[in-house]
Amino acid sequence: MVEFKFIQYGTDFGTRDMGQKLRQKLLPLIKENDKVVLDFTGVNVVSNSFADECIAKLLLEMSLEELKQHTTFKGLNPLANRSVLVALQRRYKVIKGC
Repeated sequence: MVEFKFIQYGTDFGTRDMGQKLRQKLLPLIKENDKVVLDFTGVNVVSNSFADECIAKLLLEMSLEELKQHTTFKGLNPLANRSVLVALQRRYKVIKGC
Protein backbone atom coordinates (compact mmCIF):
# COMPACT_ATOMS: atom_id res chain seq x y z
CA MET A 1 0.00 0.00 0.00
CA VAL A 2 1.26 3.42 -0.93
CA GLU A 3 0.02 6.88 0.10
CA PHE A 4 -0.43 9.83 -2.23
CA LYS A 5 -0.41 12.93 -0.03
CA PHE A 6 -2.15 15.83 -1.73
CA ILE A 7 -0.80 18.26 0.90
CA GLN A 8 2.60 17.99 -0.83
CA TYR A 9 1.09 19.92 -3.74
CA GLY A 10 -0.95 22.51 -1.84
CA THR A 11 -3.99 23.01 0.37
CA ASP A 12 -6.47 24.37 -2.18
CA PHE A 13 -7.21 22.55 -5.42
CA GLY A 14 -9.48 24.37 -7.82
CA THR A 15 -8.20 24.05 -11.36
CA ARG A 16 -8.45 21.40 -14.04
CA ASP A 17 -4.81 22.05 -14.89
CA MET A 18 -3.68 20.95 -11.42
CA GLY A 19 -6.13 18.05 -11.54
CA GLN A 20 -4.59 16.82 -14.78
CA LYS A 21 -1.04 17.12 -13.41
CA LEU A 22 -1.88 15.14 -10.29
CA ARG A 23 -3.89 12.53 -12.23
CA GLN A 24 -0.81 11.92 -14.36
CA LYS A 25 1.15 11.25 -11.15
CA LEU A 26 -1.60 9.07 -9.68
CA LEU A 27 -2.28 6.81 -12.63
CA PRO A 28 1.09 4.99 -12.63
CA LEU A 29 0.90 4.56 -8.84
CA ILE A 30 -2.54 2.98 -9.12
CA LYS A 31 -1.45 0.68 -11.93
CA GLU A 32 1.74 -0.40 -10.13
CA ASN A 33 0.35 -0.94 -6.61
CA ASP A 34 -2.38 -3.05 -5.06
CA LYS A 35 -3.79 -0.12 -3.11
CA VAL A 36 -3.16 3.64 -3.18
CA VAL A 37 -4.39 5.78 -0.29
CA LEU A 38 -5.51 9.17 -1.62
CA ASP A 39 -4.67 11.24 1.45
CA PHE A 40 -6.36 14.64 1.54
CA THR A 41 -5.37 15.36 5.15
CA GLY A 42 -4.73 19.10 5.53
CA VAL A 43 -6.40 20.00 2.23
CA ASN A 44 -9.01 22.76 2.56
CA VAL A 45 -10.60 23.07 -0.88
CA VAL A 46 -11.30 20.54 -3.63
CA SER A 47 -13.41 22.04 -6.42
CA ASN A 48 -15.75 19.98 -8.58
CA SER A 49 -13.62 20.66 -11.65
CA PHE A 50 -10.42 19.55 -9.89
CA ALA A 51 -12.14 16.43 -8.55
CA ASP A 52 -13.42 15.58 -12.02
CA GLU A 53 -10.06 16.07 -13.69
CA CYS A 54 -7.94 14.38 -11.02
CA ILE A 55 -10.15 11.61 -9.66
CA ALA A 56 -13.22 11.04 -11.85
CA LYS A 57 -11.29 10.97 -15.12
CA LEU A 58 -9.49 7.91 -13.79
CA LEU A 59 -12.69 6.16 -14.88
CA LEU A 60 -11.57 6.73 -18.47
CA GLU A 61 -8.57 4.50 -17.70
CA MET A 62 -10.23 1.84 -15.54
CA SER A 63 -13.63 0.63 -14.45
CA LEU A 64 -15.33 1.88 -11.30
CA GLU A 65 -14.72 -1.53 -9.73
CA GLU A 66 -10.99 -1.36 -10.49
CA LEU A 67 -10.83 2.17 -9.08
CA LYS A 68 -12.57 1.04 -5.89
CA GLN A 69 -10.31 -1.98 -5.61
CA HIS A 70 -7.07 -0.04 -6.00
CA THR A 71 -7.81 3.22 -4.15
CA THR A 72 -9.14 4.44 -0.86
CA PHE A 73 -9.64 7.95 0.49
CA LYS A 74 -8.34 9.46 3.71
CA GLY A 75 -8.69 12.88 5.32
CA LEU A 76 -11.39 14.39 3.12
CA ASN A 77 -13.27 17.21 4.80
CA PRO A 78 -17.06 17.20 4.19
CA LEU A 79 -16.98 19.72 1.32
CA ALA A 80 -14.08 18.00 -0.44
CA ASN A 81 -15.79 14.64 0.05
CA ARG A 82 -18.91 16.00 -1.65
CA SER A 83 -16.89 17.40 -4.57
CA VAL A 84 -15.22 14.04 -5.18
CA LEU A 85 -18.48 12.11 -4.86
CA VAL A 86 -20.36 14.44 -7.23
CA ALA A 87 -17.53 14.34 -9.78
CA LEU A 88 -17.43 10.53 -9.71
CA GLN A 89 -21.21 10.27 -10.06
CA ARG A 90 -21.32 12.69 -13.00
CA ARG A 91 -18.39 11.08 -14.81
CA TYR A 92 -19.82 7.59 -14.27
CA LYS A 93 -23.15 8.68 -15.77
CA VAL A 94 -21.39 10.15 -18.82
CA ILE A 95 -19.40 6.96 -19.36
CA LYS A 96 -22.45 4.75 -18.94
CA GLY A 97 -24.53 7.02 -21.21
CA CYS A 98 -27.21 7.66 -18.59
